[in-house]
Amino acid sequence: MKVVTTISKHLNPERIFMLSALLVNAGNYVYNLLLGRILGPKEFADAAILITFLLVLSFLAMTFQLVAAKYVVLFEKSVFQRFLQILVKNTFIIGLVIGVLIIIFANQLQAVFNTSTSSMFMIFGVGVPIYFIMSINRGVFQGQKLFDKLAITYQGEMLSRLALTLLFLYILNIPSSVIVSIGILISFFFGLLPYKLKTNSENPSVFTSSHKKVVFKFFVLTAFYECTQIIINNSDILLVKHYFPSYEAGLYASLALIGRVVYFVAWMFVMLLLPNVVNKEKEGLPHGNVLLKYVIYISLLAFAIVAGSYLFPEFVVNIMFGKEYISIVPLLWKYALATSIFAISNVFAYYFLSIDKYVPVILSAVMGIAQVVLIIFFHNSLLQVVIMQIIAMSLLLLVQLIFFLSYQYIKK
Repeated sequence: MKVVTTISKHLNPERIFMLSALLVNAGNYVYNLLLGRILGPKEFADAAILITFLLVLSFLAMTFQLVAAKYVVLFEKSVFQRFLQILVKNTFIIGLVIGVLIIIFANQLQAVFNTSTSSMFMIFGVGVPIYFIMSINRGVFQGQKLFDKLAITYQGEMLSRLALTLLFLYILNIPSSVIVSIGILISFFFGLLPYKLKTNSENPSVFTSSHKKVVFKFFVLTAFYECTQIIINNSDILLVKHYFPSYEAGLYASLALIGRVVYFVAWMFVMLLLPNVVNKEKEGLPHGNVLLKYVIYISLLAFAIVAGSYLFPEFVVNIMFGKEYISIVPLLWKYALATSIFAISNVFAYYFLSIDKYVPVILSAVMGIAQVVLIIFFHNSLLQVVIMQIIAMSLLLLVQLIFFLSYQYIKK
């Protein structure tokens, strides 16, 4: 009985969410690794494009999630109810427009990314508005610190995608990229549960123009920042798929999946960071210590992953993807270093975004564009692509640190 009581005391909602996030990340990694092993480098290159599109979609959707998470804390209940009605309606329309555009330009996307079929993009496009609504639902849970329910939505999406994709690969005799896109689409519906976007129609005029102005400013700047995240986190895979043959692009995709583990784990700390900082800012309490705590956590994690990739690269690649991918071994620790630096700088950016300081957003955009330009001009080999990212991300972290230190100095 004492053991149960002790465990229950330590397993608060935040820690439950962190454990769940680790499981979700592990599940997503298993999903990617199994696809890499089952499909082989050439077919996996197509699947990796879909996975990259999913990551791009998740960054876009994070805009809606962060807006919901922030204003569920700051707005009174009646104001938030009206705000939620408006947000859900406009989000669905935006998602519908983006989804339709993906479907219309599916053939062009096939040509640009050298994929075997355009159908995979059409199926993916259908799911865009669903994913955006799912993200608002998650934002409400995040802002209200209902981390147990937030964990369920992520678990449902991950488990359904993993199980259904593997099942369909076994029973359906259709292109693997189409199967992957079907699995992704169906998983969005599971990610909607539990659903908490029921609103009432009381006080329809309570959401004033001043509210709209504040929300719109945060929305635009958050969307801008998420676009920089898309550029930094995904442009390398898309450019490699464009510049290199499918086999090499598949190898690079596997490298990216291994190297990005630190970024995906860092994501769970960002989920906890935002509501904590917003609450402290609302109450007039200091919150720099919250940022430093999460930076230390992620830095230690990053060091462990980069060290493991440097010391045991062949073991890591063999365990995760197999001997077909062994040629990426020399690149592993270098790519892990690039993503580690990005993950740390990302925490600074989200911290300042949560307290309405937007200079780090501009800094991220500048360095994201710099990364793309560097890769466009220097892509003679996969090694050169990775080195360009290390340079860009090191500069990004440096400018974020300088801004943080100057901000702390001004506050004093």
